[in-house]
Amino acid sequence: MGTFEGRTALVTGASRGIGLAIARSLVARGARVVVTGRKPDALAETVTALGGPGVAVGVPSNAGDAGHRAEAVRTAVEAFGSLDVLVGNVGINPVHGPLVDLPLDGFRKILDTNVVGTLGLVQEAWRAWMAEHGGSVLVVASVAALKASPMIGGYGVSKAALVNLVTQLAVELAPRVRVNAVAPAVVRTRFAGALYEGREAEAAAQYPVGRLGEPEDVGEAAAYLLGDGAGWVTGQTLVLDGGALSRGPA
Repeated sequence: MGTFEGRTALVTGASRGIGLAIARSLVARGARVVVTGRKPDALAETVTALGGPGVAVGVPSNAGDAGHRAEAVRTAVEAFGSLDVLVGNVGINPVHGPLVDLPLDGFRKILDTNVVGTLGLVQEAWRAWMAEHGGSVLVVASVAALKASPMIGGYGVSKAALVNLVTQLAVELAPRVRVNAVAPAVVRTRFAGALYEGREAEAAAQYPVGRLGEPEDVGEAAAYLLGDGAGWVTGQTLVLDGGALSRGPA
């Protein structure tokens, strides 16, 4: 999978869960990381867990805030001298229910944060560093982008938009920058807890591999797509679902 020695990564939404696992995977391969999150205390703990200020810097940030995105990108370049790797890990879902009943203000918030926020982040990274120096981008999508997702349709639509966004950006930013996505199914994180807590065995049974995903599964896949070993891979979405889509309906 290669090394990230001498490279700087910015990982958003990295104070826990999938974002933290991706940051850990990159640091383990030699990267320096800037991590963002909403809660300063949790972010400080993350920086310590990743190895301290010589390796990691935390930037309290809201993915939907343009100023926060600019600050995170600026911090990466100023703190470590480059921005070679960008991970857009954001996925809010404040409203649930059938799309025909969904409050449109809630739907707009999902799209603005998940989709517009991700594009804004890539734009900032491109202008600040990657247009001149190149790099690699990963977007965290979801299997909800690839099939109907009852009661979380707004979230699924936003993730489907991200899959297409990756396709568009991969062409537009080539050959300087590669852009890919991962699409996890249910991963054992706090964010996904409502989908498996209290019935984990039942939830795991839908996956041919016999278990739910772990954050580390996504972290390892991310390191591959972001690294030189995937140098001929761009515009792709890697499904991480334990084989569920391949099996089809039960």
